[in-house]
Amino acid sequence: MNVTLDKIDDVTAILNVSIEENDYQEKVTKELKQFGRTHTIPGFRKGHISIDQLRRRFGKQVKSDVINQDAATAAIDYINENKISILGQPLPVEVKEINLDDKDYTFQYEIGIAPEINLTLDKSVNIPYYTIAVDDAMLKEQDEHLRERFGAQVPGEEVDAKALVKGAIMELNEDGTIKDGEDAIQVVDGIVAPMFFKSKEQSDLFLGKKVGDKVRFNPWATCEGNVTELSSMLHVDKDKAADIKADFELAISEIIVLKLAEHNEDFYKDVFGADKVHNEDEYNAALKEMIAGSLAPNSEMLFRRDAQKFFLDKYGKMALPVAFLKKWMKVRNPEIQDENLDKEFESMIPALEWQLIREKIAEITDMKIEDADLLNLAKQIAANQFAQYGMTNMDEETITTFAKNILNDKNYRPKLVEQVGDIKLFNIIKAAVTLDEKTVSLDEFKKIAETEA
Repeated sequence: MNVTLDKIDDVTAILNVSIEENDYQEKVTKELKQFGRTHTIPGFRKGHISIDQLRRRFGKQVKSDVINQDAATAAIDYINENKISILGQPLPVEVKEINLDDKDYTFQYEIGIAPEINLTLDKSVNIPYYTIAVDDAMLKEQDEHLRERFGAQVPGEEVDAKALVKGAIMELNEDGTIKDGEDAIQVVDGIVAPMFFKSKEQSDLFLGKKVGDKVRFNPWATCEGNVTELSSMLHVDKDKAADIKADFELAISEIIVLKLAEHNEDFYKDVFGADKVHNEDEYNAALKEMIAGSLAPNSEMLFRRDAQKFFLDKYGKMALPVAFLKKWMKVRNPEIQDENLDKEFESMIPALEWQLIREKIAEITDMKIEDADLLNLAKQIAANQFAQYGMTNMDEETITTFAKNILNDKNYRPKLVEQVGDIKLFNIIKAAVTLDEKTVSLDEFKKIAETEA
């Protein structure tokens, strides 16, 4: 078997695969014998048909399968052994039925070759990196959020913006009197949460009210007629709730308010874990670090966008095997119509160019994705999932166990590999180039991000 390469230009070539009889004859005989052993053939017991009979009955089909497979394998092996970076997959130059009475064959495959990219990745490259400053307003907002989160619900004297209100809820007639009769809706143990009302007007009716006060309100307006919410509030079936649009009166018997957590040892422990924060100064420092950590992904996202734009602007518009790629696109996606082919191809170019640049950076930096990288990311994901449910101090063993479960998910693992690839790639870029670091306010950061977008 002989394989040669004829270059058409820098990015397109023809692979010629020549196959002679002695290249495939032994394999055809072996395949025929295997076929005879494993298949039931009318008129013969399984495994008792002669090779001559097999050759007469199935020889041409098996020969066709073997030489086509051998030709394709030889083409791929040649590409791999000669380290030719190709785009897409080799395409047969001409698809035609071969004459199986011949002994020698030549197959031709067109290949698209990835263009050479002379990429520079060193300190001569400057890319901006914006860090968002943590200001006093952010510290105050986060502190209030944490104090609310770790606070306690206690009896209160007056309804505030986050209070729960308990009492008897009575349906009213149009004149404002309490409706009676068998069809009247009366809830003796009602509870409402004005903070979640969709109507601010209805929520404001409760503000400042005290135990013993009565509030006239409209349940339908509080939830814009949501039957699930109405059914829960008024203790009625959903079918009936859909028609309830009357006003109701709530006689307040109890007010539950949120008491903010105090800054003390228990609070510090709840927020940051045992023995990590001991006083107000340490709390403020840890709080600032927490906020900075939550803002960091925004800086990273903008850096990635700026880095990708820099390399595409500098190394994009590369020579591509356009005609070949269009053929490959049609083979891969037969539903693409000729009139849409150019548009589809143009939309693919930026992603293709960025992929080639990524591969070049990975090549020149010897970037590899290790199992440890995948485990570390999976552990971060597991820790974040626990944190969403308020479990911020899970032990290492539990997090590792959940992380391994994530990695064992065959559907999710490829996404992790892609994420790790992105993380490592941009970390490599970040370490190699010169970062023009700037600290900006959140508003300034938003303006920069919007302008660049």
